Amino acid sequence: MFEIIKSGGWMMLPIILCSIASMAIIGERLWTLQRKKILPPDLVPQVWKLYREQKLTASALKQLKSNSPLGCILAAGLINSHHGRKFMKETIEETGRKVVHDLERYLNALGTIAAVGPLLGLLGTVFGMINIFASLLEHGAGDPSVLAGGISEALITTAAGLTVAIPSLVFHRYFERLVDEYVVAMEDEALNLIDILHGDREVSQ
Repeated sequence: MFEIIKSGGWMMLPIILCSIASMAIIGERLWTLQRKKILPPDLVPQVWKLYREQKLTASALKQLKSNSPLGCILAAGLINSHHGRKFMKETIEETGRKVVHDLERYLNALGTIAAVGPLLGLLGTVFGMINIFASLLEHGAGDPSVLAGGISEALITTAAGLTVAIPSLVFHRYFERLVDEYVVAMEDEALNLIDILHGDREVSQ
């Protein structure tokens, strides 16, 4: 493996760095974007139970806010419920934008790696081909096997760039879709909260 990396030349360094960054982001996002952490299944029933029992104290709302992204949005709505439907909705939307921003953390970087990886590989191949042709001009093409070996070495960076870019692109699309699903689910719960607190819907048992 080290010999392959060495054969790819100095352009393998940024590709390897992109690979490390990509793996770190993917691992961090897989850990952070677990459904049970974003949308705890028992959170909403607990909130409505506290609401019915009139136990939504300041400490309970503070705990709810730090519980999860969904809890943060629900807490923002509950804290401002007495200011009217319009202000409550605006507060929830503002909090929701911050939550979505946190959910999308590092995704731009992952998308950039997916786009840049093949370009770095192609650039490394171009540099390799330039070196090959410069060597041919200087020494001639006496042995075709030398030319074939040089081309194969030049293509190593392209293969490495694609190896980094493909999983980065797949996970980038996956995380984007996952965040979209979470946003829709949190929007539904926020709208239910607004309707219930302002008498347009009853609390589900």
